[in-house]
Amino acid sequence: MRLTPDVPAPERIDFLLLPRFAMVAFFSAVEPLRIANRIQGETLFEWRLIGRDGEPVVASNGMTLAVDHALSDAPLAPSLAVCASFEPEATIDQTLVDWLRERAAAGCRLGGMDTGCFVLATAGLLDDQTVTLHWESLPEFRARFPGIDAVESLYEVTPEGFSCAGGSSAIDMSLDLIQRRHGLPLAEQVRDQLLHDQGRRPASRQRDPMPEDPTLHRALALMDANLEAPLEIRRLADELDLSWRRLDRLFARHLGTSPQRAYLARRLDHARRLLQETRHSVMDVAVACGFASASSFTRAFRQRHGMTPSELRQRR
Repeated sequence: MRLTPDVPAPERIDFLLLPRFAMVAFFSAVEPLRIANRIQGETLFEWRLIGRDGEPVVASNGMTLAVDHALSDAPLAPSLAVCASFEPEATIDQTLVDWLRERAAAGCRLGGMDTGCFVLATAGLLDDQTVTLHWESLPEFRARFPGIDAVESLYEVTPEGFSCAGGSSAIDMSLDLIQRRHGLPLAEQVRDQLLHDQGRRPASRQRDPMPEDPTLHRALALMDANLEAPLEIRRLADELDLSWRRLDRLFARHLGTSPQRAYLARRLDHARRLLQETRHSVMDVAVACGFASASSFTRAFRQRHGMTPSELRQRR
């Protein structure tokens, strides 16, 4: 998905499917290209699927998808999208890292869908780039790779590569590609076929914005930046130059809860994401979210999510 084409049509895009990849993101990327081919009456885009060993790959929804090539026999394409979701780093080894680096060195533009940027960042292929991931994964990615500019947008396309947040944002990224290559009229026809909202832009936020109160935004940002070592509420109020009573009223007015409860909820939601997307132990997750003991973490987690951390892992 290059900014500018340097190959004649049909343009080929490869998709590397990693175990537990997000099926919805993959189909959202491919369907606009398929519809563009049908409307135009010719093959404008082609795509191939790659798996590590050439065997069918199981998606996060449990469905299995056959692939065209293994890493060892996949021809080079102008663009390659790494499709991932839960536990993106669980399948990374030196073989995969070397293969991705070889593709990049050969001129292939690499991109990440959903959590695919974890794989590319681990391979050292995202230096000096702006990327996006699913909003749930952004805090962990920023903590792991602080030197990479990770933003909460729908998709990013740069001369160096591309990325999208997964889900329906892949539709927007593919529509952008169709428009850049073949014009706005064709992109609008494809959009109409997909019944897709025309108001979404690349920099659109993935989620509805919080209430328009800059102090509340600052308070939530401070909470998110201090999940492992939570700030005392009075310290949080001091950082915002507020009394703790004014801070309490601010949260009650906009969020219908107290700062303490909002802070705890954000820590526990982050814990749920870590349990789902990483292989860190329960105790490591507890510490990363500001809990001193596994027992206190388990009690709070059950109250928030209706199950213990271990039960969540087992259900997953």
